[in-house]
Amino acid sequence: MSGQSSAGGVFAAVDIGASSGRVMLGRVAGSPGGARAGIETAVSLEIVHRFPNGVVELDGGLHWDFDALFEEVLTGLAAAAETAAASGERIASIGIDTWAVDYGLVDAAGALGTQPFSYRDERGRTAVADVHKVLDPARLYATTGLQFLQFNTLYQLATERELRGVQALLIPDLIAFRLTGQRRTEATNASTTGLFDAVAGEWATEFFKALGLHKNLFPAIIQPGGTIGTLLPEVAARTGLGAETAVVAVGSHDTASAVAAVPAQQEDFAYISSGTWSLVGVELDTPVLDETSRLANFTNERGVDGTIRYLRNVGGLWLLSECQRTWAAEGHRQELAALLESAAALPAGGPQINADDPAFIAPDNMPERIRSAVRAGGAVLPDRPAAVVRCILDSLAAAYARTLARAEGLSGKQTSVVHIVGGGSQNRLLCQLTADATGKTVVAGPVEATALGNVLVQARAAGVVTGGLPELRALVRASVQLESYEPGLVLHSP
Repeated sequence: MSGQSSAGGVFAAVDIGASSGRVMLGRVAGSPGGARAGIETAVSLEIVHRFPNGVVELDGGLHWDFDALFEEVLTGLAAAAETAAASGERIASIGIDTWAVDYGLVDAAGALGTQPFSYRDERGRTAVADVHKVLDPARLYATTGLQFLQFNTLYQLATERELRGVQALLIPDLIAFRLTGQRRTEATNASTTGLFDAVAGEWATEFFKALGLHKNLFPAIIQPGGTIGTLLPEVAARTGLGAETAVVAVGSHDTASAVAAVPAQQEDFAYISSGTWSLVGVELDTPVLDETSRLANFTNERGVDGTIRYLRNVGGLWLLSECQRTWAAEGHRQELAALLESAAALPAGGPQINADDPAFIAPDNMPERIRSAVRAGGAVLPDRPAAVVRCILDSLAAAYARTLARAEGLSGKQTSVVHIVGGGSQNRLLCQLTADATGKTVVAGPVEATALGNVLVQARAAGVVTGGLPELRALVRASVQLESYEPGLVLHSP
């Protein structure tokens, strides 16, 4: 198991998703300070601040309110400093992870222009054809290994009117810049832009030139574990943290941090990072860049320690949360536990949808869109919320099974167990349906995999723990409760 210093360590994790964010304190310490008594070393988390996140309509487009988001980060870091101080602890460093692809444009003085666009805006779709006239999709894939998605960063950049005199900072890098004044691009998130060489691990400068982008549009790349900088004086004063507090690059793409914390005991595992989106795949040493992989629309994204996250984006629990939002707006608030219980009671074999359909990306009346998709397929979905929920979960489980089977075939890596991490690991019906659909054991947990991966990369950078991903994953197994699901079992409660 990983080694540990006698002092242990306390770290702040800023973990922001597309619908909410948290600032958490992560403590890495020997027993009894760890998450579970009687073990040598463990990591535990304490949420000190939660806040909502979501797209806002601005000037006819869908944006992120970055200024409000950053204020929440500062509030959370102040709460973290206060909580740590009350226990006589000092926060050693801060790590930041968010969703991928989106960015803000800052000028030479560091001022942010417009609020960053959201990937849920349609602007990227309009630029796809123009980009592909300049860069053939096969050529793009052979270099970047990136799954085609209309909101990939390069398509968004192609819609910008003026990029002279500015730099693009991906969302976690923009937060780090506001904290430290230092501009870097963390590697796992860089790999989602469509401008990153999957083999060289650097910017694909030939694509910058072909698209008319200046070579310094993005800052230099930094690897997980590298120090971005220390806090600006005004940030230290606002948060109560010491000015010497480091901001450390972690797997800033939240899926990279989540996969780093998959509690696998052997290498033959698959993973599903289940949240707003589902990221479904396997971990490899080298990318798969052939034409078959491109046509299957699989992606090769960087993971912690130079690993390759070979995966596909699959629809996720956004479908369910949007249904709940619509029902609540109609005056019929639906509690999730009751919905899942009713859905579990319905028979198998009901109608399904294509959970990956771009028609489900933007916010709108999700129950009606799902029923419309079912009708288009020649079936009928009852209006009852339980039927809609069961359709969503059956569709996700089927998509997971198809995607994992394809990942195995394309990569040549066979798997015996599926790890579901993130919010979806709490959805017992989804976990059981996934076990049934894949025919594999499903291990659910941890829920907070992203924050755990974030904290453990910081702890390793600080020398509090040592070792590679197997050692970090052993710490996760020792620190959290996991639940297993076998194919064919019957759930009696959600």
